[in-house]
Amino acid sequence: MAERGGRGSGGHGSLDKSITLPPDEIFRNLENAKRFAIDIGGSLTKLAYYSTVQHKVARVRSFDHSGKDIENEPLYEITVQEEITARLHFIKFENTYIETCLDFIKDHLVNTETKVIKATGGGAYKFKDLIEKKLGLKVDKEDVMTCLIKGCNFVLRNIPHEVFAYQKDSDTEFRFQTNDPNIFPYLLVNIGSGVSIVKVETEDKFEWIGGSSIGGGTFWGLGALLTKTKKFDELLQLASKGQHTNVDMLVKDVYGGAYQTLGLSGNLIASSFGKSTTADKEFSKEDMAKSLLHMISNDIGQLACLYAKLHNLEKIYFGGFFIRGHPVTMRTITYSINFFSKFDMLEMDRLERPLVNLPLLKDPSTYIPDTVDLTDDAMARKYWLTCFEESLDGVAKRAAASQPDSMDALERAEKFQQKYWNKLQTLRQQPFAYGTLTVRSLLDTREHCLNEFNFPDPYSKVKQKENGIALKCFHSVIESLDSLDWEERQFALVKGLLAGNVFDWGAKAVSDVLESEPQFGFEEAKSKLQERPWLQDSYNQWLERLKEGPPHKCALIFADNSGIDIILGVFPFVRELLSRGTEVILACNSGPALNDVTYSESLIVTERIAAMDPIIQSALKEEKLLLVQTGSSSPCLDLSRLDKGLAVLVRERKTDLVIIEGMGRAIHTNYYAAFKCESLKLAVIKNSWLADRLGGKIFSVIFKYEVPCQ
Repeated sequence: MAERGGRGSGGHGSLDKSITLPPDEIFRNLENAKRFAIDIGGSLTKLAYYSTVQHKVARVRSFDHSGKDIENEPLYEITVQEEITARLHFIKFENTYIETCLDFIKDHLVNTETKVIKATGGGAYKFKDLIEKKLGLKVDKEDVMTCLIKGCNFVLRNIPHEVFAYQKDSDTEFRFQTNDPNIFPYLLVNIGSGVSIVKVETEDKFEWIGGSSIGGGTFWGLGALLTKTKKFDELLQLASKGQHTNVDMLVKDVYGGAYQTLGLSGNLIASSFGKSTTADKEFSKEDMAKSLLHMISNDIGQLACLYAKLHNLEKIYFGGFFIRGHPVTMRTITYSINFFSKFDMLEMDRLERPLVNLPLLKDPSTYIPDTVDLTDDAMARKYWLTCFEESLDGVAKRAAASQPDSMDALERAEKFQQKYWNKLQTLRQQPFAYGTLTVRSLLDTREHCLNEFNFPDPYSKVKQKENGIALKCFHSVIESLDSLDWEERQFALVKGLLAGNVFDWGAKAVSDVLESEPQFGFEEAKSKLQERPWLQDSYNQWLERLKEGPPHKCALIFADNSGIDIILGVFPFVRELLSRGTEVILACNSGPALNDVTYSESLIVTERIAAMDPIIQSALKEEKLLLVQTGSSSPCLDLSRLDKGLAVLVRERKTDLVIIEGMGRAIHTNYYAAFKCESLKLAVIKNSWLADRLGGKIFSVIFKYEVPCQ
């Protein structure tokens, strides 16, 4: 924390400045703090607290239209309300500043529901009296190993892309891992001031099997003696600029050219600091820090390897602040967890409902939602970062325009734009800064930033208008479909579903058309589709399945956009499935993202369609058409993190068909997703670069029908 406050202040005398930062800079939402926990190691203090947070959410509600002429009335009412949710805050600082930090916390506490602070780590004993005196809270000490293992298990099971492998000199140095349900057994090597090595066999069975006193504290202490550097991060910064071969004696320094006959690499370290005993010269601080870091990291890596072999363990996880994102350390250790880069704080919001795997995934342990890893694909990364940069001005303008009655909407939109721009620039320099970089993560981060600056649903009015317009066309579209013979109708239904997917405000090519051509509608979208050869082969297989196979028992449909997409594209398709005797689960986003339809909006739209169509009305009444929320607020779709209620319903209804619609859900994610049952993936390519890469043209279509291998 002191480092953060002292940037640009020119020295170590920045303590006062760092501590007098306003509470919303570091200790955010401190006035609403409810519970505290603290972990005090030999060098660093890690503080966590839970507080309540107010933020704006968009709500929709049906108007009471009884006895009124509703021809020119809005479809539903939109309100923005304040919602209170829970948030966890995590902060770290050096133990040097603990007394001043505790004073700061006490000064800014207003109400706290607890009189006890949970504490762990060696410092929980050392600083117990100080904490109780400063905060007026009783210290309740917890076993450090139990806390460590439970925390690690939680991360491994629940936090995607928090665990990664580090591969030296690879084009993709970081390989992030998805959540693995089979995490045991493993070896945990926790590197703090010292090193603790723990064998973890089950959730509750673990054993401390070894350790070392040579850890982060050794690096800090010896580094301070060698370089006169007093701060941990400054010492690491020195090491990043150093060249250890100027200080270390290598194999080739000892053997000359003869090392090849020994089967050894000449660049292996034969003696750490070996040259310092023979060379009569001064060595740079940077080189000494680098050599020290190599020595300690190599020692830890060797110990971990030996313990793993001794106990027949194949998985080793490294954790602790010493290695958090520092390439020099990771090159010698290889694996690590808890990648927080150089951040001094972290915040996590609580989900109100649990998220689980879709039961229909063929193999949840190997499922990867994202189609392209932008950290691995430099060309794609450059394109998409530029694409998001170029669209940012339009997104900010749309956000400000969505709140015309707010005096500070423009100011907040500018702050959103600057924050997201800064994140994009960070990703240009450090693609791994926030985990695996994908189109999904770029979209989700943008939505997160919009919410942070109180733009909960910038497209709410657009969706309201487009839903109203589309509903007026529903009856004529159904009449037209019903007039066709069976085979013509099947093709028209698919074409309509794809045409509806054109209406995506997240695609620049489409938003430009919608902005400049207000009359652009369903028929115009159909004329833009590039159907063949992408459509034909897979479509024919689907048609044969409908002709020859029995009706599907239950179809799960993940809907995409509001307006024409869901009303004129999805619902006619749903209606046809229902007519065949297939039950339908229609899943929509729990929260807003771009112009995607939300669960609450889908309830209102479905109610209005049911009033016009007896098939939909009957299916709702008999619970053969069920509307559910996905648990997501993203334009993309992660099938390993879905609302538990949706998963339960899928099992109960014995779902045997999955339909995923949209570029974000069926191309950027899930294009290669494998299921236990039949599946349909449909989308329109609304991006010229992506279409060219896939070998097609803009507005080419994806129609991918897949049957699982027996």
